[in-house]
Amino acid sequence: MTAPQGFEAAGVAAGLKSTGKADVAVVVNRGPLTVGAALFTSNRAKANPILWSQQVIADGTVEAIVLNSGGANCFTGSFGFQTTHQTAERAAELLGVGAGDVLVCSTGLIGTGDEVFRAKVLAGTEDAIAHLSATGGGDAARAIMTTDSVAKESVHQGDGWTIGAMAKGAGMLAPGLATMLVVITTDAVLTAADADAHLRAATRVSFDRLDSDGCMSTNDQVTLMVSGASGVTPDAEAFRAALTAVCTDLAVQLQADAEGASHDIDIQVVGAATEEDAVAVGRSVARNNLFKVAIFGNDPNWGRVLAAIGTTSASFDPYEVDVSFNGVRLCSAGAPDRPREEVDLTPRSTSVLIDLKAGTASATIYTNDLTHDYVHENSAYSS
Repeated sequence: MTAPQGFEAAGVAAGLKSTGKADVAVVVNRGPLTVGAALFTSNRAKANPILWSQQVIADGTVEAIVLNSGGANCFTGSFGFQTTHQTAERAAELLGVGAGDVLVCSTGLIGTGDEVFRAKVLAGTEDAIAHLSATGGGDAARAIMTTDSVAKESVHQGDGWTIGAMAKGAGMLAPGLATMLVVITTDAVLTAADADAHLRAATRVSFDRLDSDGCMSTNDQVTLMVSGASGVTPDAEAFRAALTAVCTDLAVQLQADAEGASHDIDIQVVGAATEEDAVAVGRSVARNNLFKVAIFGNDPNWGRVLAAIGTTSASFDPYEVDVSFNGVRLCSAGAPDRPREEVDLTPRSTSVLIDLKAGTASATIYTNDLTHDYVHENSAYSS
């Protein structure tokens, strides 16, 4: 987070988590630019921080972002929105900026939020701001973790400019924009319009392609903060490629840490009539529970793949489709090809290649298997 010039961050424990671990993070842009762009969940049920941040980002200016774990502040009524507003105001007062330029993010249990929660968030915000430093990125990344087992960070060094990023997410990973909290920083010189365009393009082929469990959260936000401190205006193509690489790296880290998963599954769809068709076909497999439990059982059941893709409206002939698992084609033109025994699904990394034979478009969806551990964790943990 603080690898790019012009940023400070901190992560502190405010008592929101019963474990006593860090649960409030602050990232501040010291400029000279204070450009920002953000994307939000498309879930109609939006948490109070999302409703606030959507207003803040409208002018393309962001001075700081406050994030808390240990409570989603969602479906908490006007009290919850006031809590978000007060959080931004407290941060703005201490930083000497306007509250309307402070984003807020929350993650945790939906439907909880009281005076105690508010007091802890406000106190944590004060404490984090008091501990801001140019080396605080790692602390911030740890503070936003919920069921994550590891912090997720990524850095890219460009030609005189840098991108840094952190993310959290281990469950409810089925984006309708992005199901996670992500903060990206850069010291490149960008306009607000360029930052927004680059972020949308990068997210479309990274976070939007992560579909771990088919569940979309209420608090999802991806933010790009631009300090311009390097003084370098990057080549647009090079910056977009770098931003996409950072977002993809984080998406894969989120995939690898998905709750209870024993397989990371990359579903590559090729030969599609359109990219939209490729995404729809890949997502239909990623959300098919019969396919997901088959992978958990190390069974390369290509029949379940064909059954899943047949439910889509994508343009293809099911009786022309090829399906391969880990490089072994088991289905050719909708019929058996190689014996299933030739595929080893015991490694965690699993690839599925679906050739629709209908065009030249392609897309990859990142997902996981469905395991006993996933069911146990999500029955034991409220979200």
